[in-house]
Amino acid sequence: MTFDTGTTGFMLLATSLVMLMTPGLAFFYGGLAGKRNILGIMIQSFVSMGITTILWFVCGYSLCFSGDSLGGIIGNLDKVFMNGVDLNSPFAGNTKLPEFVFMAYQMMFAIITPALITGAFVNRVTFKSYLIFLVLWQLLVYYPFAHMVWGGGLLAKWGVLDFAGGIVVHATAGFAALASVIYVGKRRDRESTPNSVPLIAIGTGLLWFGWYGFNAGSALDVNAITGLAFLNTDVAASFAAITWLAIEWYFVKKPKFVGLLTGSVAGLATITPAAGFVSLPAACLIGITAGAVCYVAVHMKNKMGWDDALDVWGVHGIGGCLGTILLGVFASKGMNAAGADGLLYGGSGFLLKQVVAVIAACIYAFIFTYLMLILINMITPVKVSENDEDKGLDDSLHGEKAYDEGVL
Repeated sequence: MTFDTGTTGFMLLATSLVMLMTPGLAFFYGGLAGKRNILGIMIQSFVSMGITTILWFVCGYSLCFSGDSLGGIIGNLDKVFMNGVDLNSPFAGNTKLPEFVFMAYQMMFAIITPALITGAFVNRVTFKSYLIFLVLWQLLVYYPFAHMVWGGGLLAKWGVLDFAGGIVVHATAGFAALASVIYVGKRRDRESTPNSVPLIAIGTGLLWFGWYGFNAGSALDVNAITGLAFLNTDVAASFAAITWLAIEWYFVKKPKFVGLLTGSVAGLATITPAAGFVSLPAACLIGITAGAVCYVAVHMKNKMGWDDALDVWGVHGIGGCLGTILLGVFASKGMNAAGADGLLYGGSGFLLKQVVAVIAACIYAFIFTYLMLILINMITPVKVSENDEDKGLDDSLHGEKAYDEGVL
């Protein structure tokens, strides 16, 4: 079968961009971490690239995108080890595209999603327990929601929309992060400051750049919707970054670079579910709302005493939920005929579906993550010893240091 070279080429580029987001996340988290835990947090992102790829090839792709099981909650095992998929197999959603390419593109989403969670429990979790968590969390949380929303499963049939991962990626990861924080408890040293703001900036730049593949690539074609998703992504991130900067400047009397960077990521996470379904003015409003709401969420988290070290819940969890709900407000079939009409266009029923779906996803991810950590702790300790935490995980768990301090 002959495939469209333009569409195939674009999707390979988008796949590469999403792949780059995981190293970008590692740099972002690595810069935010204390100097004794840089490698400990970065390896958790990079190891997902290896473990998740293996798992995706073995059964992940099949469980997400092959048939229906358990009433549409999960896929089946018809395509384990890519069974039945060859060079001539088209992607069912767009026959111009080889299924191999779609498989690779979706694999990159599976890689980064559990890695997002790691910022919450930096310098508190053993590497062995994290590896078990990485596998179980995908099997029990990510794969079901990827199937239900993107694989033609239960939520898709009900009419729930998620363009690029507000529910599937950010809401589930954010509330899994909150469950993890509550389970492992607080850090012994909560005064740990970011070791490298330039590293945070590099990570943010890579994430923002990769997010164009994340959102625009989710059109799974090359057309006007692709361009809409691309532009909405940039606009929302920009408005959110400046909103966060302005709010923080007002309260702390100084413009904070880390705040600007964090605000941009909040905007990126929030526009993700809506990128290809809303107008450009709506994306501006979503960005402004993201900057304000996620800023408040982070400060509420601090007041509650939740030691979400790198603000995964406040930025990704709340951002994903907010974007999913705002999609229910601003979505328009005039922008994307394959979408729906939100509340502003008479679609109150669609808004209700979005709200119910994202609340269910958050509750499910929270409960399953907490129970999973209890189970893992029966196999191997989840939390590091006090001595290892005080020493830093780079040295105590990995026997390495990020920098040779003798030559600095």
